[in-house]
Amino acid sequence: MTPDPRLILSEGELDAALEVFLLASAALASAADAGLQNEPHRLGRGHWRAAHLIKRRPGLGVQALARLTGLSKQGASRILRDLEDAGYAERPPGEEDARRRPAVLTEAGRAFEARGGERARAHLAAAYRAALVAYFTGHKDL
Repeated sequence: MTPDPRLILSEGELDAALEVFLLASAALASAADAGLQNEPHRLGRGHWRAAHLIKRRPGLGVQALARLTGLSKQGASRILRDLEDAGYAERPPGEEDARRRPAVLTEAGRAFEARGGERARAHLAAAYRAALVAYFTGHKDL
């Protein structure tokens, strides 16, 4: 791969950043999984991710969920259907187009998102604190 001279980061620095993203992604996923261990509807990480995105972007539809998560439209539709079946999401027909069914979380859905997200958010907050400590104390190896 020929380095792009416009980049400020070297290939090694880009690899280090990629490693951090991969490790962080795995750690956040594990944290969310731990919060969902006793989920009564046997929904998992993919369902939690969808619930989190719906919480942040109420009215999310199948196409947008598929685009944001990398799922196929069929996969995104299945996840939304599972959330609906569990009582965690509602998808009323759209006002202008009855075929468009934007998703919103129910109160139970917000609680489901919180169960997975509580540990993930705590993990992310701890990582931010550690990064700040490393920055201000000059420890670049954290």
